[in-house]
Formats: sequence, structure tokens, C-alpha cells
Amino acid sequence: MNSSPRTAYIIQIHKNPDQVNKFIKQLISEEQADVFVHIDKRNYQNLKEGIVKSPFVKVLQQCGICEWGDISQVESTIRLLREVVASKGEYDFVCLRSGQDLLVKDGFKDFLINNKGKIFMTLGSVGRFNSGLMEISWPKFMRKRYASFHPARFFRSIVLALYRKGINIFPNPYKLPNGYSLYKGSQWFTMPYDAAQYIVQFLDENEWFYKYFEHSLVPDQWFFHTLIMNSQYKTAVMDNNLLFLKWGETLSSQNSPQDLTSEDIQLIVKSNEYFARKFDENIDSTVINYFAEKVKFECPKLANKDEKLYVRL
Repeated sequence: MNSSPRTAYIIQIHKNPDQVNKFIKQLISEEQADVFVHIDKRNYQNLKEGIVKSPFVKVLQQCGICEWGDISQVESTIRLLREVVASKGEYDFVCLRSGQDLLVKDGFKDFLINNKGKIFMTLGSVGRFNSGLMEISWPKFMRKRYASFHPARFFRSIVLALYRKGINIFPNPYKLPNGYSLYKGSQWFTMPYDAAQYIVQFLDENEWFYKYFEHSLVPDQWFFHTLIMNSQYKTAVMDNNLLFLKWGETLSSQNSPQDLTSEDIQLIVKSNEYFARKFDENIDSTVINYFAEKVKFECPKLANKDEKLYVRL
């Protein structure tokens, strides 16, 4: 592989194709990256033609519905990983991002050059009560996101309270093997290509792993962390996913990243992270345009400055 790392960006989107295109153009502007896009099935027909056309961009034809707190989030990431591996591209890294992300700092290519072989994902502590999210086989309606009071949220709290007293009314029939430990963190990651290959091969050879998480709550925050941290790649993990988030402060928003606005620009810059989310052009397009213009790679100089060059490395 050459000294300039090539990255496969895998992006999950569900809206705002114009905004997504600004992010994609940031990623492919120096021709050292390809972008693989998974569109939520509910919006696939409306969005697929709106994604920028480029030899460096592939929109997956096979897609699924992505729901908060559900295994469908994991399924979308697996589809993207399989697509990357099947492409047989000579990649150094695979980077999972959302369509509501943006690059907010220059120098990511150099950062990857200096950190080959490392995995960037966050890791959080896991206690017994916390692991109940995995040991309980949650009914479908209880795995949905409810921003305000809903009977399902009340029922969910009862199920957890009973679990903490030693009563599991919806036990997960699948168990992790002896010696396996649970790990959790934010779903977004950057990892070496060989680690992504390992994930695909492991899942093909170990169907029980997917089954264990299939009816758990928010498995996207556990699935890949547990897989990687119980593998030979454990020592390569850096507890950082290179992403700035601003968390809510109210009861209904404290577990959700908040929409970023122009008022957050200095906060984003001071974070010194390479990526930030979540942006929404319907909330504030000014902050999106600011970073889309400020953080972008310069293409090689051409004889005709108006000409665009697309050369696959």
C-alpha cells in the first residue's frame, strides 16, 4: 500500500441529500477515499438519485429500515462492511459515519498516516445492571425511541427494575461463551481495513454472535465493541472516535446528540476533533456551509484551474 492511506467511508443516511453531498465532497476531494452509502429503505427512492455521482461514490442497492435502539442499525453497518470487503479495494482504513456528520478539522489524512493499525472507537464502563440491556430479549415496541413520555418507556423501566432485583421476564436465550466480556461505546468508528475484514469473516463463521444481540436494546453501541475487544485487535483500540457531539441536558434529550448551529462553531473548533455531528440543514445551514467551505482538501493543481481531476490511486 502507498504512503497516502486510502479510506473507505461507510455512511448511513436517511435525509437531506444536498447536505450529505457536502460531506461526501469533503471526503473524496483528494481522491484517497471511496464512499459507500446506505440509505434508509423508507427514503431510498426519494434520496438515491440525489446523491452526488462520482466514481468514488457507491450507493448500496440493498438497503433496510434503520430504527433507533434496534438491530437494524447493526445490519446497515454490516451491509456496508460487506460491500467494502467485496469491492476488493486497496484500503488502509474503514470509517463509519452518519449522513449528518461533517469534517470540521483539516489534516485527517496525515493523522491516519501516523496512526496506521489503530482502531478509533469509544469505550464505556459496563456494570451488571447496564449489561441487562443485552441479557434481556426486548420486545420490538420497547426498542423504539420515545422522546416524550410513553407507556413503553414506563414498561421498559419496570422490566429493568425487575432485572435489577434478579427477575428477568424476557431472558435472552443466547449467551456469550465463557471468557467473553461485554463492551460498549458510541457506534461510530475508524478501523484498519484488516479489522473490517476480520469482522465480516467472524460473523460468517459465528452466527451465534448476531443472535445474541438480535433482540437487545441499542445493540449498535455494543455489537462491534464487544466483537473487537474479544479479538486480537483489542490492543489496537484507542478510546476516541474522533467525533464531537453536544449532548442534551433535559430528561428527554440527555441521551441524544443535539443539532449543531452557528452558535456552536467555536465549541466545535475548540474540541479539536476531526468530525462533528449532528448537523441538519433544516435547522441551521450556516454552520454546515461554514465547515463545508473551511475544511476541504485541495485537489492537485491543474493546467486549467476550472478542470476537475478524478484519478483513482
